[in-house]
Amino acid sequence: MSELNWYVVRVVSGQEKKAKTYLESEIARQKLEDYVPQILIPSEKVYEMRNGKKRVRERNFFPGYMIISADLSHGEASHIITSIPGIIGFLGSNAAGGASKVPVPLRQSEINRILGKVDEVEEFDEKLDTPYIVGESVKVMDGPFSGFTGTVEEVFEERKKLNVMVKIFGRNTPVELNYMQVEKQE
Repeated sequence: MSELNWYVVRVVSGQEKKAKTYLESEIARQKLEDYVPQILIPSEKVYEMRNGKKRVRERNFFPGYMIISADLSHGEASHIITSIPGIIGFLGSNAAGGASKVPVPLRQSEINRILGKVDEVEEFDEKLDTPYIVGESVKVMDGPFSGFTGTVEEVFEERKKLNVMVKIFGRNTPVELNYMQVEKQE
């Protein structure tokens, strides 16, 4: 029976997806799926407003790291993981110097926290990457005040709404808008 543990692997930042693809194809090619069944890049979907359009992108929780479920008792599995372009090596080892460094697996509580965070994000689907700050200038992109600019007076993070002071006919008027109706002024 193989013993699977979760390990953290350091990767060249920004090349996590490329390294994961390389690693998956190499594992499949050498038929080692039983020893390395799962490779994760913990990430979340965030959206941002750009030129009045909602753009969704993925943001990594831990840039420069991948989490791999592996049984390293099979020497070839460890070697393949560390020989992939873009992968720097395993994080943490329990040998003081020397060449026979054995990677330390994550504790179950740590992996549960990481996996729980990924699941939690999927439940809430996506969140705004750029929260607003009181006093910031915003442009209204949607609704009856579209085209007006105003100043953020209050931010309601949990409801994803803002109170914006908009100048209408020379008078400051408070307007409650949701995040999707405004865009930050450059």
